[in-house]
Amino acid sequence: MKPAIIDITGIGPAAAAALGEHGFSSVKALARASVAQVSSVPGFSTARAEKVIAAAAELQATPAADTPAAADTPKEDRKDKKKKDKKKKDKKKKDKKGKGKNKNKK
Repeated sequence: MKPAIIDITGIGPAAAAALGEHGFSSVKALARASVAQVSSVPGFSTARAEKVIAAAAELQATPAADTPAAADTPKEDRKDKKKKDKKKKDKKKKDKKGKGKNKNKK
């Protein structure tokens, strides 16, 4: 089951209604919003917006049992992960190449 906005720490029914009136009707939408966008909602300071966005992103990152995790991950995040994975592989290859070259040198 998908998480609801009221599942986000710091969001109750009134805050959820205010967010919904400003186009933030899902955890996904809130997790992808900017601080400026959320802080434009009445009752949301910059600090509260930052906390709520972070909490939404964390809740969004927890994959639901019935949905694949990659489908909910923003495309940019998947690209970043691929880059990190590639860097790790490249580093491992480099480390393997370096091993054994200086075995007999002292």
